[in-house]
Amino acid sequence: MTDETPNEQPRNPLHGLTLEAIVTALADHYGWEELGQRIPVRCFNVDPSVGSSLRFLRKTPWAREKVEGLYLFMLREERRAGRG
Repeated sequence: MTDETPNEQPRNPLHGLTLEAIVTALADHYGWEELGQRIPVRCFNVDPSVGSSLRFLRKTPWAREKVEGLYLFMLREERRAGRG
């Protein structure tokens, strides 16, 4: 058992981030077209917007997991690029 309270997640890079911040960062980094290729869902491929993506992702846990996973991958890529 740890002394941490359940809400503290110091090593979780998603902690404290909103889904909106994640989607916005991914769209800025990859662009909607590549984002739609990496995660082929309608909200990224047909008239994409942050708002429509948020509505879909909040109702679709499997897609949200993919978006969060891609965000973590993007962070790792950026860290590696910074070291090179």
